[in-house]
Amino acid sequence: MASRSAKKSSSARRSGGTSSEVNPDAGGSSDEEQFQDAMETFQTVKEMDLATAIEETTVALNLFLNNRFSEARAIFEPWSHASVYHALGHGTISYLQAVMTFDPADIQEAIKWIKNSIEVANRFRKKTSVITSMSKMMWKTNYNTYTDEEVHAELCYAESLLERAILSFIQDDNLINFIKGGLKIRNGYHSYKSCVQMFENRTWPSARSKQQFESGVKFGSGTFNLCISMLPKRILKLLEFVGFSGNRIKGLTDLERASKLPCLRSPMCSMVIISYHSIGTYVFGTADGDIEFARQILEPCLRNYPKGVIFLFLAARIEEISGNMDEAIEKFQECIASQQEWRQFHHLCYWELMWCHAYKLDWPMAAQYAHKLCEESRWSKAIYHHQQASFLAMHLPRTEACIQNINDIYAKVPDLKQRIAGKSIPMEKFAVSKAKKQLVHGTEHSLVGLELIYIWNGFSILAKKKELLEPVLLLTEATLQELKKTKGEASRSSGCYWDDYSLAMLLKGITLRYLSRPSQAELCFQEVISK
Repeated sequence: MASRSAKKSSSARRSGGTSSEVNPDAGGSSDEEQFQDAMETFQTVKEMDLATAIEETTVALNLFLNNRFSEARAIFEPWSHASVYHALGHGTISYLQAVMTFDPADIQEAIKWIKNSIEVANRFRKKTSVITSMSKMMWKTNYNTYTDEEVHAELCYAESLLERAILSFIQDDNLINFIKGGLKIRNGYHSYKSCVQMFENRTWPSARSKQQFESGVKFGSGTFNLCISMLPKRILKLLEFVGFSGNRIKGLTDLERASKLPCLRSPMCSMVIISYHSIGTYVFGTADGDIEFARQILEPCLRNYPKGVIFLFLAARIEEISGNMDEAIEKFQECIASQQEWRQFHHLCYWELMWCHAYKLDWPMAAQYAHKLCEESRWSKAIYHHQQASFLAMHLPRTEACIQNINDIYAKVPDLKQRIAGKSIPMEKFAVSKAKKQLVHGTEHSLVGLELIYIWNGFSILAKKKELLEPVLLLTEATLQELKKTKGEASRSSGCYWDDYSLAMLLKGITLRYLSRPSQAELCFQEVISK
């Protein structure tokens, strides 16, 4: 088996190698020959030891991160019923495709392969009898009786459970699936806790196997801690009461440690860290991310995967939150051009391009990208239609035809609202509420586009550059002047005038605050309160 592993290692390096050896820009014919050679070698092997499985999975992950998705899947598929890491890899690729598309067929396909991953991992996990299970309640488990294959099977089992749990949430919108998903997350969390105990209390015969296991444990527990810590405090206290932990510092520390290990999951750890600092902190409004630290983590990833769509996207996102809109737009467009196989990933870029143009007050381009999302993406058509209509309302002339076009789009929003576990998504509820209001009162002087930037925490990004804030200030002041001219009109007697006036004053105050003019900002906020 050792000589067979060495032969496979050589072929694997020819097909993809480690992250620094993969060259996505190499000539097509040479790559095809090398890949076919590697695949022929893979298919001649009748057994799969742990070291070889991890090595092949590393090769496939490098191919995946360099946009060679089909080649990565081709490495996993022949062994997906016999190797825990191949089964996990195949299930993970299917899972990523499902969460990007929300397509029912993709979700069912992903569930099939993740169930297979759970089943394969179960076959390799430590078999325990009833007596053994009862003895765990009285004595500590002796993890030295576990083989390397058994502990790694436990780790892959935990990862597969979490993927299955997330798919339960998006598979259907009923309460039963929501509860099932919660129970699966709980099972996965406890499996990770068992893996932590294994890592800390086991004597490891192989330093390499220990290192690979450590990276997986820290990836899982670190991501858990980080995600839970971002939840509202009320929910966080409830989860901690039932046994979950949400320590943000520990989560980031574990992920940073694992990202520096030369292991299979290191790129994934880097991905989570960068996503937290560049996306999570802005979406959830928890705090400003550490942009410079995110750049440091990203730098080696871009060296290893220079055309990788995921890391190109994160590089573009960092430029966006730094206030460098032109550079961000260029990088998002490069990200779109880098691959055509997973077109669903383009939707992420369209979403960010929409905001980049909105931050520049380029409403026509923002509306254009919102329209592309309406046409192509399944994530939240209610939100996309509301955004498209709101951005159009910021620049279209007040002709009857234009107003009718905007109203037609707003009118679609209520029928597009989704429900998860019988509950509406908060941002979709907001979109429906605002769409109904705009249909009744109109959008003239209502600054609905700027309101969306505020609602989605965009002002913390605008604040990075003074030249982005100053046009916003001019727009709010001009709108307030126009509103004052219409104050006495009968058309404003419904009370909508004060809504529009207060929103414009609020946005002006926020802009002044970020322009470091707090006294003027306070006057604006006091004016809103007084009305």
